[in-house]
Amino acid sequence: MNIVILAAGQGKRMRSALPKVLHSIAGRPMLAHVLDSAEALATDLNVPAHITVVVGHGAEAVRASLAGRSAVQTALQEPQLGTGHAVMQAAAQLVDSEPTLVLYGDVPLITPATLAKLLEAAGKDGVGLLTVQMPDPAGYGRIVRDWHGNVLKIVEQKDAHGDELSITEVNTGILVAPTPHLKRWLGKLSNRNAQGEYYLTDCIAQAVHDSVRVAGVLCPGVDETLGVNSKEQLAQAERVTQRRIAARLMEQGATLADPARIDVRGELTVGADVFIDIGCVFEGRVDLADGVHVGPYSVLRNMTVGANTELVAFTFFENSSIGASARLGPFSRLRPGAELGDEVHIGNFVEVKASRMGHGSKANHLAYVGDANVGAHCNIGAGTIVANYDGANKHKTELGDNVHTGSNSVLVAPIKVGAGATIGAGSTVSNDVPAGKLTVARARQTTIEGWTRPVKKK
Repeated sequence: MNIVILAAGQGKRMRSALPKVLHSIAGRPMLAHVLDSAEALATDLNVPAHITVVVGHGAEAVRASLAGRSAVQTALQEPQLGTGHAVMQAAAQLVDSEPTLVLYGDVPLITPATLAKLLEAAGKDGVGLLTVQMPDPAGYGRIVRDWHGNVLKIVEQKDAHGDELSITEVNTGILVAPTPHLKRWLGKLSNRNAQGEYYLTDCIAQAVHDSVRVAGVLCPGVDETLGVNSKEQLAQAERVTQRRIAARLMEQGATLADPARIDVRGELTVGADVFIDIGCVFEGRVDLADGVHVGPYSVLRNMTVGANTELVAFTFFENSSIGASARLGPFSRLRPGAELGDEVHIGNFVEVKASRMGHGSKANHLAYVGDANVGAHCNIGAGTIVANYDGANKHKTELGDNVHTGSNSVLVAPIKVGAGATIGAGSTVSNDVPAGKLTVARARQTTIEGWTRPVKKK
C-alpha cells in the first residue's frame, strides 16, 4: 500500500517559526501521530507500507523528525501549489500495483480503524473518499451522492445552491485510489482557479467522468478529521487526544480523579488499582505498577514506580526509579539517576540526584542527597546535605546500612560512613566515619560576655 502524507504547509495562522506539522500533541509532533496511524493500519492489514511524506516549509526540520523511521521516504514540494501538486511530487515513488492512500500531517487524530473502513469500501478498483457530518458545513465542500450512495460530485461552498446548501456531509480530503488512475488524474489537474493551485479533490470529478466508483465513507466523528491550522485548533486536538488516553487508562484499571485534568505527553502504562489525582503530567515513558497512588499536581518524566507506592502532592520526578511501598512528597524532587529501593520515604523539600537509597531509608524533610550510595534503613536528618561538588568535579559519598545523620549535617564528599554510624546534629564531616560510632564535628559552644548587638543609627 502506498501512503502519501502531505506535510509541506507553513501554517501561517500558527504564528510560529516551527513547521505546522511539528507542533506537539500529547508530547509528540502532529506528523508522528499520523505516521503511527499509517503504520498501524499497514500492520493490521498485514501489508507492506510504502510511506512518502511530502515536505516543503521547514523541510530539513521535518526530515529530522523522521529519524528512526528508516522506511519513510520524503518528496519535496517547492513551491507549494496545492494538495494535488503535493501528491504529484510523490508520484515517482508510488508503486502502481498498490492503491494510494492520501493523508494530511495536520489531521493528527485519524484512526487506523476508520482508514481500514475506507480501504474496504474502495475495494480493488474504486476510490474511497472520507466524509464527515458537520452541523455547520459553511465553507466546506458538500458531498452529493447518487441513488446508490456513491459520490457523484463535491460542490464547493461558493458553487452550491438550493438543496446543495442544506447538505451537512462534507469532504475531508482523505482518499484512497488505484494508483494508475490517480497518476493519470493528477496529470490532468488544472490550476485555473482563484488560488492558482492544483486541488486533489478535482480528481473525484475525473473519477466520476471515467466511471470509476467513488465510495463515500462517513467518519464516525468530527474529531478524527479535525484539521489543525491555529493554536486554538491545536488545543482542541490536544484535549481530544487526552480524552482518548484517559479512556484507555480507565479501561486498563486506573482510577482518574478527573479524566479532563490529566496530561500524558508520551507513553504511560498502568497496573491495576492505580489512582491518579487531578493536574498530573506524565512525560516520556512512565510505568506505574499495581496500586500506585499519584497525588495532585505531580510531574513524572521517564519514571518507573513500584507497586503500592504513594506519591503525595506537588512532586517532580524525572529519569529515576522508585521501588515498592515507598512514600514520597509532598514537594519532593528526584533528579536523573535517583534509584530508590522499597519502602523508602522522601519527604517535603528533599532532593535526590544520581543516588541510590536502600530498602527502608528515609529523608523526610529539607535534605539534599547527590552522587551518593545510601544503604538500607538509614535516616537522613532534616537539613542534611551531601556536598558533592567541589566547583569542578562531582564526588561520591558512601553510607552503610543503619546510618543516622543529625539535623543540619554536611557530608563533604568523597567520604565513607560506616554501617550503624551516627553523625551528631550540626556536624560538617569531611573525613571517613567509623562504623557503629557517634561522630561529632562542630565547634564547641561559647558564650561571649559583654557583647552587645549593634543598633541602627537614626
